[in-house]
Amino acid sequence: MELEETGETRTSWTVAPGESHSIIYDHAGKRKQDPAPEHLNRTLEDEEEEEDEMTCDHMKDSEEPSNKRVKPVAKSNSLTGVITPVKTPALKRIGQSISRSISFRTEARPLPPAPLRSRPKASSFPRRRNSQCWSDTVEIHDLTAKEIKRQEVIYELTQGERQLIEDLSLVKKVYYEPMLKLDILTESELGQIFGTLDSLIPLHEDLLGRLERLRGSEKTVGEVAPTLISWFPCLEAYVTYCCNQVGAKALLDQKKHEKRVEHFLRLCQESSFSRKLDLWSFLDLPRSRLVKYPLLLREIQKCTPPEHPDEDVLPDAMDLIQSIVAQVNKKTGEAECQFYRRGLNYIEDSQRIPEIGQSHFLHCHGELKNNKGQRLHVFLFEQALVLSRPGEDKDGGQVFNVYRQPLRNALLNLEEIPDGEAGGSSFRGAFTGGNDKVKNCFRVSSRGRSKAYSYSLQANDSFSKQQWITSLRQAIVQMRDKKAQSSQPQPPPHADTPLHHMSYLTINSDTEMVDQDSH
Repeated sequence: MELEETGETRTSWTVAPGESHSIIYDHAGKRKQDPAPEHLNRTLEDEEEEEDEMTCDHMKDSEEPSNKRVKPVAKSNSLTGVITPVKTPALKRIGQSISRSISFRTEARPLPPAPLRSRPKASSFPRRRNSQCWSDTVEIHDLTAKEIKRQEVIYELTQGERQLIEDLSLVKKVYYEPMLKLDILTESELGQIFGTLDSLIPLHEDLLGRLERLRGSEKTVGEVAPTLISWFPCLEAYVTYCCNQVGAKALLDQKKHEKRVEHFLRLCQESSFSRKLDLWSFLDLPRSRLVKYPLLLREIQKCTPPEHPDEDVLPDAMDLIQSIVAQVNKKTGEAECQFYRRGLNYIEDSQRIPEIGQSHFLHCHGELKNNKGQRLHVFLFEQALVLSRPGEDKDGGQVFNVYRQPLRNALLNLEEIPDGEAGGSSFRGAFTGGNDKVKNCFRVSSRGRSKAYSYSLQANDSFSKQQWITSLRQAIVQMRDKKAQSSQPQPPPHADTPLHHMSYLTINSDTEMVDQDSH
């Protein structure tokens, strides 16, 4: 579909450079400093003035304590932490490549008293999100606790649409348009990175308008299910956007090594409007929003009484949104698999096994070490396991040079190596320096009629190891069942179905198994 460059091992699961100044030249060939966008400078000035005023207001408040009585208002907590995540493999895997870190530091600094002055013009975009709840917008109501929670969920749905529209408009105004105008990236490159994001804005503006029109004079919403069930089909537009994200992320990471691009993106991230988020975090917001709709709808269902008109329509709306998310996830998984298949660079023709080209999705991929301590990027495709070494092509794009011979999942054997055990002195020396116990290792092998291949691999930690083992077992079972179903005729009606696959269980011991990485 983040998740940034560190020395840690990262694995993507199914269930998946310092400061630089850019130099531009005028037509006479003279160098001049690349100007920062006007909105960045203006925003930084506004931020400094607002900080001075906030300090003055704080000093004034401390000198003049208020005697006003404050009436406490019961507020419903945000749904964060209440809603459990929905399993969305390929979308989640792309999302896991994003590392979001939002930190707001408030360091107390002694400042001299300053005269009060008029508030400066505020920035066009807020520094941080408004955490207002529905109960903050009403003064008096006679609703039950369950209905209040229902209104809170619907209000969060509405506010989420408004915030998404603001963020997508921000991306277009302060990232796309300046980068195109300043010729930081070409129009074609920007098109690949931003994809069809611009077309998503009117789509969500439509839903926001519908939801706002549902609010009555008392700021409550009655029926919401018919509105959602009629709008959800619009989300099919997300297929194109999410399928483009894998290639978009790769191109953006590649372009970040260019000084002008890195300098511009750093200025934007350090500005107040970005809320400390990088560009990719903004580009991934639509995907995050898509997978949240089923969660919000499920919460609305929980808070809807049996006699409510929405009760009969909400199940259909839930089925619809789940099918749309599943369709987007499937297409995104296929696009991700195709992207990485194209990125494989085969050293020998014998490595081009047909099972790689026949795979339609990835179980998982990530970094592992072999028994020589070399870092490999391993892909577990639908039908094949591929070990590779990351590299770059002539244009600076990332490629994966296939390492050793790929293994067919249908012939794959998996062996979990207990911590402390080692497959030889080279294994122990590479992984631990020859002193400590070997940890988080496993071995995969493929036994054919005449030749065998075996690879010993080490994960970064016990959790990563367990995820790899689970995915490998799942891939092995799926491929063996698929092969059995395609090669075996249907059993007679009186056959014992549980014993049907017994004939495919064979033991072959006429070939010596050799760890290929030890040579």
